[in-house]
Amino acid sequence: MKIAVLLTTYNRKQKTIACLKTLRMQTFPVNIEVEIFLTDDASSDGTAEAVKIFFPEVHLYYGNGSLFWAGGMRSTWQHALKSNADYFLLLNDDTLLYKDALSSLIKSIDMSSKPAICIGSTVDINTGNISYGGSRLRYSKRWSGYTIHSKTSYLSCDFGNANIMLVPRKIVDAIGILNNGYTHSLADYDYTLTAKKAGFEVIVAPGFLGSCTDDHGNNWMGQKTSFKQRLKYLKSPKGLTYKEYLYFIRNHFPLSYPTAFCKLWLKTFFPFLWETFKNNH
Repeated sequence: MKIAVLLTTYNRKQKTIACLKTLRMQTFPVNIEVEIFLTDDASSDGTAEAVKIFFPEVHLYYGNGSLFWAGGMRSTWQHALKSNADYFLLLNDDTLLYKDALSSLIKSIDMSSKPAICIGSTVDINTGNISYGGSRLRYSKRWSGYTIHSKTSYLSCDFGNANIMLVPRKIVDAIGILNNGYTHSLADYDYTLTAKKAGFEVIVAPGFLGSCTDDHGNNWMGQKTSFKQRLKYLKSPKGLTYKEYLYFIRNHFPLSYPTAFCKLWLKTFFPFLWETFKNNH
């Protein structure tokens, strides 16, 4: 059995090296082969050079500096498709895997009665809370969800983060790789929702399989920013990614489109009202 590990990185040399070290420390049966594929998106901090020195076995590819997360992962995945991998492990370069992470993912997939994407939950070591993982929808046709997690059992979910995500080749053969419509975020949510629509399972492995700091939304400063800055954030790939978010909503939850549209502009034009609305819902 071969697992192709997929990563992309940009100017996170120390985190990338630390992540790759935890891959080397994995404990799993001897019949499992791991092959690592990484796209460096024109880092200026020496990330690619460090990977070459300390991890010469990694298949290293290069971007032009404008790939962001989804673009970088698509690039990596395209290269990895040429390998004879049975599974593809999407892994964020700031995630530190626990030594039994891969074996836990495989065991969980084996528990499913049909091909399944398996998501590994991560813990934020600064808070002790779950940072990334799998979620369930509150309503079947509207965009609203909540994170799920179990210490002992695998759980069925509807969508999830690709900080740790194992995808069988059979699913890739059926639905392809990450959607070209996403530059940075939402591509993992879209992929897992698409897999569910295609009749596959999405499950969460038990326990925590690694650690990763929750940094979503750290660029949002609300009332402390000018309207010009908020408008830039609205359109930014690392901000509210306006067009892509509405594309996501239209594809998966069209009934939520009017609400999503209004929320984006409320947050941009009237951050005080947005904060009040968010705190009361």
